Amino acid sequence: MKQLLLVEDSQEIFHVVRSALDSLGRLIWAPNVATAKKEVASKDFDLILLDVELPDGSGFDFCQEISASPKGKRTPILFLTAHGEMSEKLMGFSAGGDDYITKPFSPLELKARVEARLRTVNQLKVEGDSYRWQELELLKSKQQVLLFTPQGQEIADLTSIEFKMMMLFAKRPEEVVLRDEILNEVWGEDVHVYSRSVDTHVSKLRKKLGPHSDLIESVHGRGYRFVPTTVNEV
Repeated sequence: MKQLLLVEDSQEIFHVVRSALDSLGRLIWAPNVATAKKEVASKDFDLILLDVELPDGSGFDFCQEISASPKGKRTPILFLTAHGEMSEKLMGFSAGGDDYITKPFSPLELKARVEARLRTVNQLKVEGDSYRWQELELLKSKQQVLLFTPQGQEIADLTSIEFKMMMLFAKRPEEVVLRDEILNEVWGEDVHVYSRSVDTHVSKLRKKLGPHSDLIESVHGRGYRFVPTTVNEV
């Protein structure tokens, strides 16, 4: 059974969300950041729903903390909040959120979006093959990117969104991937994100590729191109 975590101080919202997602898995409720941290430390969650304003902290800060941790960086995070301003949405995606749902929300839409994220996670877990080049290897089943350097092999510490971007580039080496394509593939067609959020995440991804940051080229006015030295899919 899937394990879902809702970080939200309203018990009423908890009951609505639990009713909407009852068929998808077990929903655990954390009314504040402190409780959420304890839950994340003791359990493996398949997805996290997160409010922005919490009694003891910011949902944005907590999202960044989860995304940066080895245990939580591959866990999809969906913001569920009354803050619908575009600036707030940009902050949510920049913090590492995979989706942003505003209150009041439709239970059916919430279920559909959660199902979509869980399907993506399942696909990555099922696919056991990998992509390998001279500079790096992408392990789908483990959702890891290994970097090959003169000093040896190391794991790139990617967030869930950064890994999805890397997957998209890996499937289409040497091709120009348009910003709109990245938005639709990584965040989904129903999520409205500015293209500059794509640029922000690509910039972060490049930094984490270290000496291989130049593998992702900018194509002016269009998008990006992944240019590995040698392609060898196994």
